[in-house]
Amino acid sequence: MKKKNFWKNKKVFITGVAGFVGSNLAKNLIKDGAKIIGLTKNKKINSLLYIEKIDRKIDLIFGEITDKELIKNIFLKNKIDICFHLAAQVEVGAARQYPYSTWETNVRGTYTFLEVIRESKQKIRSIIVASSDKAYGDYPLKKLPYKENYELKPQFPYDTSKACADMIAKSYSSKLFKLPILITRFSNIYGPGQLNFTALIPDAIRSCILKKKFNVRSNGQAIRDFVYIDDIIQLYKLLSKNLYLNPKKFSGQVFNAGTNTKYRIIDIIDKIFIFAKKKRELKIIHRTIKKNKTRGELSVQFMDYDKIFRYVGWKPKYNFSKTLPIIFKWYKKYLRKL
Repeated sequence: MKKKNFWKNKKVFITGVAGFVGSNLAKNLIKDGAKIIGLTKNKKINSLLYIEKIDRKIDLIFGEITDKELIKNIFLKNKIDICFHLAAQVEVGAARQYPYSTWETNVRGTYTFLEVIRESKQKIRSIIVASSDKAYGDYPLKKLPYKENYELKPQFPYDTSKACADMIAKSYSSKLFKLPILITRFSNIYGPGQLNFTALIPDAIRSCILKKKFNVRSNGQAIRDFVYIDDIIQLYKLLSKNLYLNPKKFSGQVFNAGTNTKYRIIDIIDKIFIFAKKKRELKIIHRTIKKNKTRGELSVQFMDYDKIFRYVGWKPKYNFSKTLPIIFKWYKKYLRKL
């Protein structure tokens, strides 16, 4: 007997659809027969959505996540089944420089979006709200990996914006409003289509391919966890499907996801430059990195997947070394076209 395709003809609304995760998610769901409605700020951004012409296969709407009337019209015109709220200002550095606009997008954008759903007469069956590992704030290494029941205690603008959005989503999923919301806190996501070159991995790979000097913004000792985009897309699909089918069990839940692997930033740089056969350049980085100072960023962050494995059986399939050839190949092709 042929297995039924859960996603076929499901109407899925993705905010931040032109972002790295949003465009990969749309691409994957289209293959499964889902009908995608996507919101993005404007067409000027460099995105996988346009590079791979995914925009032509979805109902693409331009506008701000803070525009309540626009969001309301989207829900009025479409009978939406599932939502992924991914729209956000994601750059930690930009948040330090422009905290106000970061809070507008990440905080006001979240309550605007969820309030429209609350006021709507539609019965949305599954709403995923993307938070971040940074919402936890500063915990000592001995307390890590983060656990879902840890108190959120952010200090810096980006971290605070994600913690606020996180708590707003919890409020909307409470007994008061009863929206079917699930919150995800994932570690750093990387892979093909990540075109934010302020992020470590695309920036380092680009410098290797284009033979340009790589400027490290820290001393390289901060600890992070990196999870591959394909793992995250499969997880998003798994979580949203489970929430749709079993809201009593999944609504209001928070799930962490990472690989439970501790990488120093310098370890990631080493792997990239050694793979690219740039040992001379790497020596210069090691020599100069020690004098760098880091401002407004957490020193230690990594995640496990214990709870998510217990609930849905998910664990990451990819590790960083295994994915390096794939991502180098993708960036080479992309940079050649510029």
